Amino acid sequence: MNTITKVLIVLAAVCSMGCKSARNGSESREAASTTYQNPILAGFYPDPSICKVGSDYYLINSTFAYFPGIPVFHSKDLVHWQQIGNAIDRPDQLDFIGQRVSQGLFAPAISHHNGTFYIVCTHISRLGNFIITAKDPAGPWSNPVALPQVNGIDPSLFFDTDGKCYLVYNGDAPDNKPLYDGHRTIRIVPVDIDNLKVTGENTILVNGGTDLAKKPVWIEGPHIFKHNNFYYLIAAEGGTGDNHSEVVFRSNTVYGPYEPYKNNPILTQRDLDPKRANPITTAGHCDFVQAENGEWWSVFLACRPYEEGYFNIGRETFLAPVNWIDGWPEITKKGELIQHEYTAPTTKEKSKGEQLSGTFVDNEEFDKNKLDFSWLMLRNPKEQWHTIADGKLSIKLRPDQCHEAGNPSFLGKRQQHSYGYAKTALEFTAQSENEKAGLAVFQSEKNYYYFCKSVHNNKNVLQLIKYSTDHTEVIKEVALEPDASTVVLQIVSKGAYYSFYYAVGKGKPLLFADNVDAKYLSTKTAGGFVGCIYGLYATSQGIASTNVAVYDYLQLSNEDGVQN
Repeated sequence: MNTITKVLIVLAAVCSMGCKSARNGSESREAASTTYQNPILAGFYPDPSICKVGSDYYLINSTFAYFPGIPVFHSKDLVHWQQIGNAIDRPDQLDFIGQRVSQGLFAPAISHHNGTFYIVCTHISRLGNFIITAKDPAGPWSNPVALPQVNGIDPSLFFDTDGKCYLVYNGDAPDNKPLYDGHRTIRIVPVDIDNLKVTGENTILVNGGTDLAKKPVWIEGPHIFKHNNFYYLIAAEGGTGDNHSEVVFRSNTVYGPYEPYKNNPILTQRDLDPKRANPITTAGHCDFVQAENGEWWSVFLACRPYEEGYFNIGRETFLAPVNWIDGWPEITKKGELIQHEYTAPTTKEKSKGEQLSGTFVDNEEFDKNKLDFSWLMLRNPKEQWHTIADGKLSIKLRPDQCHEAGNPSFLGKRQQHSYGYAKTALEFTAQSENEKAGLAVFQSEKNYYYFCKSVHNNKNVLQLIKYSTDHTEVIKEVALEPDASTVVLQIVSKGAYYSFYYAVGKGKPLLFADNVDAKYLSTKTAGGFVGCIYGLYATSQGIASTNVAVYDYLQLSNEDGVQN
């Protein structure tokens, strides 16, 4: 995409402030397309796990301290996906209150056996490892059953052909005595799946990684599957940053010993030029699935930085074919690029699904009685603080704030590409300076921008506020007319910058702040495991309030992230 096209897209985004359009893109996709575009799930969709039941595929992701947790997707063709629910969708299933946004739920894994779906996952620093079940993957899912004997993270179930079930996971170093930082193990333990409990002692399958002498770090995200009489163990190695990779081992028995593949890693981008055009980086944390025609495919996480090392949209879900070489699976050879496009899987049926990748407009007009499955809030709610009626979303102002660890009045959707925009129409009049309502772009408790309407010195104002751990900065403030109750707010993302626009009522859009530092919200700066969320956010900042903010819509437009 050339510079002129990019400029036209941004200008179109700004000039369309205040307009509404239905979600589009999904109906225009060619169901019989011979190629597909990566990522298949754009934005903050890390740690993918997949299973196949008949001709149906189901995929889930990590959500950390966001609620609802663990999105469940369905597809017929591995390319077009529809979110059908969330596995953690009841506030009493798990408690995230008090946890940082990058705590909560780590690396869930989905499987199916004898008519039942299973998800195993780790609730960090709280319940630990647990299992939930459902007859229908759309839900409802059961309350979590704790697995207290499993001391580790990233659990995954394996059902052997003899009917036995095992849980494989990332555990401590032998005798809990690591030889170096990042020294971990992959362990296995038998499971009584009928009673959802561990039944024996764990066994170490992999110590450290592919070669302990080279001090491999963070062996994690394991999965076991059986193929041609071998047991294959795949796992991530190197940490979920630029050194991320996927490695494979195999054995004649489920308990090993497991031999590492001589050409490991089977997926990585760490040995490539970081200055290459349109890079895909940090690839790893795979899961495999075999299609009905025998083709093997892998889903995995990776990132699309807009500048070397910098990305705001989080770790995303990619799809790539698996090639078998002399009895070993490979996704990329040494020095091989992950492709932005591959030949599509050969499947009997094609899915339309949602538009979750590429260029699209997602416009939520609040014309249904509930929000769609993709909406997120920070941690599980303890009360009902939002309502939908007459095509509007009303959010109560409450004392909770985004830089705390509670459940603020915040509802958002993922930023899915580095270039695009989010906009909303807000009807709100603050009664005091502590009351604010508007649109946030949120990375973590210590890193977010808040574009909001408030009162200052008895005047209606718009403010752009930068939040950090120990400092709050009002970047800019503009006074509004006393009767300016409705404003349109828009955040335009341009890679390393955000620009902020506003309009009063149906007036002309005006630039509020240009080229504000977006790297401040990048994972490299903010840390953590999540991506940015555009959020409708209303707060009374620690003081009780009866005020309400009313939103007319939230529109997200995303330019194709390949041409960063």
